[in-house]
Amino acid sequence: MPLDIPSRVRIRDDVLYQYLQGETVLLDLASGTYYGLDSVGTRVWQGIEQHGQLNKVREAILNEYDVSEQQCDADLVDIVADLINKGLLESVGTDDETT
Repeated sequence: MPLDIPSRVRIRDDVLYQYLQGETVLLDLASGTYYGLDSVGTRVWQGIEQHGQLNKVREAILNEYDVSEQQCDADLVDIVADLINKGLLESVGTDDETT
């Protein structure tokens, strides 16, 4: 399923995370690998934690940062795709799907 702004994602159960001084440290328990997120990545992670819907994360980023819609969309999809590829997030469908 292609990842796009209406997509819903969730943090995988085997990922631990801690917010530290505006950044986030992630631990993938399955691989034992640590990752770090900068302040913008942390804001995306927090939005996913709170909402799970990328359109809501997008709205928050657009309201909080001086960024164009096109750049926000591209960066958000890149960040989320990278986190999915690393096994830290998983896609759980789109807003159009009923669960």
